[in-house]
Amino acid sequence: MHTHPLIEPLALQALLARGAGHVRVCDCSFDLADPTAGERAFAQGHIPGAAYLHLDRDLSAAKTGRNGRHPLTTRDAFAARIAALGADDDTLLVACDAQGGMFAARLWWMLRWVGHARVAVLDGGLPAWRAAGGAIEAGPVEPAPRTGRFSLRPALVDTIDGATLRARLGEPGLQILDGRSADRFRGENETLDPVAGHIPGALNRPFKDNLDDAGRFLPLPVLRAQWQAVLAGRAPSTLVHQCGSGVTACHNLLALHALGLEGGVLYPGSWSEWCAQPGAPVATG
Repeated sequence: MHTHPLIEPLALQALLARGAGHVRVCDCSFDLADPTAGERAFAQGHIPGAAYLHLDRDLSAAKTGRNGRHPLTTRDAFAARIAALGADDDTLLVACDAQGGMFAARLWWMLRWVGHARVAVLDGGLPAWRAAGGAIEAGPVEPAPRTGRFSLRPALVDTIDGATLRARLGEPGLQILDGRSADRFRGENETLDPVAGHIPGALNRPFKDNLDDAGRFLPLPVLRAQWQAVLAGRAPSTLVHQCGSGVTACHNLLALHALGLEGGVLYPGSWSEWCAQPGAPVATG
């Protein structure tokens, strides 16, 4: 039984080849600048038998203008979507993408949010799969033969909403960690949200710092040393993770989980929700 939150391409190939248990691959490839690009790429080539989950349609709820760019759907609705893939409570769900886990980590976190522990992210994603000689098939998503027996269970992760975070801003023992790029954090080169800057008091840990040049997670000893420097003696449970829209913050949570550093919470609305609230404080630099 695979229990680590990251899975290597060769290990996934072996699981699929021998039909070890119930395994379902979910491709989450996406492009924030072109929301149809991931689905087109999936049709051109994907891991055989994989399903496709679209960030806007499947991993987010409708936007209102005040709830961020990728608001969470309800737990019930998301659990129903996973059941529609044919997944059961004992299914190993493997999330992948072609963007270094940027979107796969969102699925990983959401599955834990609905209480499903049997989930892993394909380390290195589709590029690593291809490099390891993994098979690729083209064509649209094949419908699941049946609806799975996928139960909504107690959440394995925690969240905080914007109002609560704003009320607790500056509270000792709470540290906001922003997973966006350093230039966006400083308020430079903002292209996705109408207001530039960051939540006052936040620290910056770009999610891409978890990866090597090939888009794979750094060796765990290296990753641990980096995160210990970020934590600077704080407990992981003191961290509130956010990013632009609650997507790439999940990548930092995944990295910490892989290191056994549990307890951080996610602010799902993140900067895109925060900056849309009247009077919300903003910092730059």
